[in-house]
Amino acid sequence: MPVPGSGKQTDDWSAEAKFAAVIETAPLSESELSEYCRSKGLYPEQIKRWRAACVQGAEALGEQQRRQHQASRQEKKRIKQLERELKRKEKALAEATALLVLRKKLEALWGARKNDPHSIVNKPFLSFIFNDLYSCQMIIP
Repeated sequence: MPVPGSGKQTDDWSAEAKFAAVIETAPLSESELSEYCRSKGLYPEQIKRWRAACVQGAEALGEQQRRQHQASRQEKKRIKQLERELKRKEKALAEATALLVLRKKLEALWGARKNDPHSIVNKPFLSFIFNDLYSCQMIIP
């Protein structure tokens, strides 16, 4: 982007034109900078302010990127935590389902009814069976 000449007021310059002027003047010495500014109708202080604004913008961008990276890491950590919790709950659900299926099979095998107080399913025997299966690790904790 070409830098506007002395015919245009510096307040009317676009941000791109100001940035181009900063880039053009970066390698110049003080005397060369003064000569450049005279030819463009600028003051060296304006170039220095624009340069400082460019640096400040770059620093702000770096800080923003750092915050985004940190937020991304925290989100990934939270996702892993939630996935572990979901896996644990799925295992618990599978175990509960297996126990219900086993209970229904026992009821079918011995003809027991849920509300029957004399049912084998409601007796301590069932607890013994579940404890035995649990101790043999047929039921996963």
